Amino acid sequence: MRVEGLAIALRPRSQSEACDLGLALVRRHARSVWRCFTPVFLVVAVLALCTADSYGWAPVLIVFWLKPWLDRVLVFVLARAVFGEATHWRDLWRARRQVLGGQLLRTLLWRRVSPWRAYTQPIEQLEGQRGSARRKRSKLMLNDNRGAATALQTAFAQAEAVLTYGLVALLWWFAPENRSADVWDWLVNPGAHAAGQLGLHLVMSMSYMAVVLFLEPFYVAAGFAMYLNRRVALEAWDIEQEFRRAFA
Repeated sequence: MRVEGLAIALRPRSQSEACDLGLALVRRHARSVWRCFTPVFLVVAVLALCTADSYGWAPVLIVFWLKPWLDRVLVFVLARAVFGEATHWRDLWRARRQVLGGQLLRTLLWRRVSPWRAYTQPIEQLEGQRGSARRKRSKLMLNDNRGAATALQTAFAQAEAVLTYGLVALLWWFAPENRSADVWDWLVNPGAHAAGQLGLHLVMSMSYMAVVLFLEPFYVAAGFAMYLNRRVALEAWDIEQEFRRAFA
């Protein structure tokens, strides 16, 4: 990585402070993040919703399982953002094989259940190491940071659940007073109403997808910033950056 080209100030941080840096990075480059992530996500979401009539639980499961693959788009955008580069759809399209086509088996199987995937995904995607070298690198990066990475995953999983059920609850909160009881009864017992279970499955699925579309970039960016912070500690990037600026 070209340390001299980084557009962010590097210094040793706590991992919680590094998460804040990641959230700020998303806010700063929001246009690049969502204009690249949204089209890919919507294609997956629409295809997933097509399964709702046969299996009501399938759309949520499909999006949930494909999130590590979708996250590759976000890592690509964020890796450019730390150098101050805006990313357009054409940039992603040019790099589509590298971004979306690599490591599918690892991405969709054992990395899917990793409790620290946001933290280790930049190792997999950006460093290009394989086999024992990759395992050693991951072990080194995770040393003393497993707890922080797992806490990040847990916090965002809880936020995702709360926001999803909050969106569904809006149907009841904003229902007319004379219909709120009917809406509540439909949410609790959908089979007894005309809207039925399919309607509830669609509401739940679309609520979950809306939350993922909004929240996932922040989750990936927090893990990416933790990864950068670990590299600062291991490789003294902050010192190198200061020397390069001093003698530029």
